[in-house]
Order: sequence, then structure tokens, then C-alpha cells
Amino acid sequence: MKEKGTLYLVATPIGNLKDITLRALEILQSVDLIAAEDTRHTQKLLAYFEIKTPLISYHQHNARERAVTITEKLLSGSSIAVVSDAGMPGISDPGYWVVKEAVAKGITVSPVPGANAALSGLVVSGLPTDRFVFEGFLPRKKEQLKQRLRVLTKEERTIIFYEAPHRIKQTLVLCKEFFGGERQAVIARELTKKFEEIIRGNLEELTEMVSSREIKGEFCIVVAGAPKQEQEEQAGAAENWWNHLSVIEHVDLLIGRGVSTSEAIKQVAKIRKLSKREVYNRYHREKTG
Repeated sequence: MKEKGTLYLVATPIGNLKDITLRALEILQSVDLIAAEDTRHTQKLLAYFEIKTPLISYHQHNARERAVTITEKLLSGSSIAVVSDAGMPGISDPGYWVVKEAVAKGITVSPVPGANAALSGLVVSGLPTDRFVFEGFLPRKKEQLKQRLRVLTKEERTIIFYEAPHRIKQTLVLCKEFFGGERQAVIARELTKKFEEIIRGNLEELTEMVSSREIKGEFCIVVAGAPKQEQEEQAGAAENWWNHLSVIEHVDLLIGRGVSTSEAIKQVAKIRKLSKREVYNRYHREKTG
């Protein structure tokens, strides 16, 4: 039986071509095929380093179908490298699907690490790096974006986002709205490229700065996590979420969620530190009166 090939996940430069590793060049030269997010973009990289390995496309629109094709080639003995347009494949791109297929078929998957925009932005930010969360690209629809930021207001770890130039202004305005203008943040623009720019400040300052100038390039936004005091305030607010409800409304809300009337009365009494009889009497008096 023919030996299976190896799937390599090869990091490519995020800007400066000199950031490619010697091992990456070796792998791209030696594999039978390279699966690229944008074959035209990757062809320029290969031409620069005089690599003539054949290319096939592998992007978000054909990922699931092409993952099966790639896996079949791996099973037949071909070794294949997956690359994204920039950085580590599998991060905010469809690399996951082919890895999932390969792992399911018992194929060896090997990382060839290198440049990564999120980690590069984090380490130059000056914000805590011991614990962080990577959010990638935020939702495009405004309401979904607001919902995601609302959840992240409680996040105490440093938060990393990717953002496109035409959306950076709106995203910063909403970050200021949900995280507060005093929250420290960093915009890392065009990392490793000629016009690399690292802009530090609070969200109020960054929002004002971006609104008054034309901004180009791809962005990595790094936002400080919620301060401990803010965490405690949010926790207290969450504990008393029912303050705006009457006892009757509180019971009805729980019933509407599928809780029985008796159990709802019991829970409301416990949460509000009232006697069960008092809640029972008030609820049934209102309903029968």
C-alpha cells in the first residue's frame, strides 16, 4: 500500500518577504502541490524565490469541496503545502476544513510556523501579553457586531481583532461605545511593510485620530481587557438584572421560559430574598384580582 503524503501548513510573509523562513522555502520547493488562497498572489511569492511547484486554488468559496480533493491526493502519496495570502494558514481563513479532512483520514499534518499579524500586533502593543483572546474579523452586520462587542465588554484578557480599512472607523466608534473611551488600545497598520505604523492611545483618542485622516492598509486592533473594577461593576449589574421587573413580571418571565408556576415563584422568592408565601400571595392576588 502506498504511503500517505504529508499536509504542511506553511506560514508566508505578512508584508516583508524576508520574513519567510528557510524551512518554508524548502517545503514549498519540495512538495508536489501548493494549495493557495489566491494563486495569483502566491505565484508572485514563488516567482520571487524561483520556486516552480504547481498551484491549485483553495479559498472560502471552494474550501469544503477542495478539501476532499486535496485529501484524496494526500492519500495517494502526494505531499501538499497549504498557504494563505499572508501569515499562518488556518487563522481567519478556510484552512480548518482541509486539516479536519486530513486528520479524519489519518494523514500527518505538520505546521511550518512563521509570520502572524495577530501575534505581531500583540507583542508590539505594550498591552498585557500573558493572557489574550483572538477574535479575528468581527461580524459585518452592525447589529451582530454590537452583540459581539457587548459580550466582550466583560472580557478581562487583551483582545485582538483584524479589520479592513473601509470598516476601521465604524469599528473604533463602536469599540469606544461599548468598552468606554478610556480603555487603552493599539492600532497596528501595515505590519512589517514599508509604511508600518503602530498607534497607541485610548479608544477616545484613536477614534478621533482615525476620523480626521484617510486610513489605508490592513489593521490589527489590540484592546486592553476590562479592568478589575469594571469587571466587578458588570458582575453586580448582571446579578441584579431583574431590578426593573415587578415581582409579577419576574414570575411571568420565568414561566415564559418553560419553568412551572410553583418553581418560578420559588426562584423569584430566593433571588429577591422574599418569603415564598409572600411571592405566592402577590402573584395569585394579581392574577385573580
